[in-house]
Amino acid sequence: MTIHPGHPFPTPDDPVRRLRGRIGATVSLWTAGTSDDDRAGLTVSSWLVAGGEPGRVLGLLDPDADLTDVLLGTGRGVVQVLGWPDRDLADVFAGTAPAPGGPWRTTGWEWTDHGPRLAHATTWATVEVEQDVEVGWSRLVTCVLREVEVGDDDAPLVHRRGRYLPPGD
Repeated sequence: MTIHPGHPFPTPDDPVRRLRGRIGATVSLWTAGTSDDDRAGLTVSSWLVAGGEPGRVLGLLDPDADLTDVLLGTGRGVVQVLGWPDRDLADVFAGTAPAPGGPWRTTGWEWTDHGPRLAHATTWATVEVEQDVEVGWSRLVTCVLREVEVGDDDAPLVHRRGRYLPPGD
């Protein structure tokens, strides 16, 4: 565990954290790795897509997360948009819910040349790391979009003010 020079944990009087909590975000799952032995995943709601040729995806990743190490080490990963039925999966990969047998046993996966992909994901992209920089308590990782699949997302998983919002809210 790394000790931050500041206070990385939420406090009731932290206005920056409270402001961030009021910005609703679609929840994604970032995965990377080349085999069952080195794969890693992380739930990420602080992310955005930038248009261009090629397009890019930017994410604020926990510098202490296994996913950050594996993604930066391999230079490749997969970003998938989670749906309302994926609430438990999101919590498992965020490290806030138990996963007997490990998080990879909670659902099905398909291997791509960029890492593991959630088998039931309808919207996903393979990415390649372009740069990363330290921003606050996070790593801002900019990735080039390579393969993009956009499917039906009737009930995307949205996170706001510390909770998931039901579809239609």
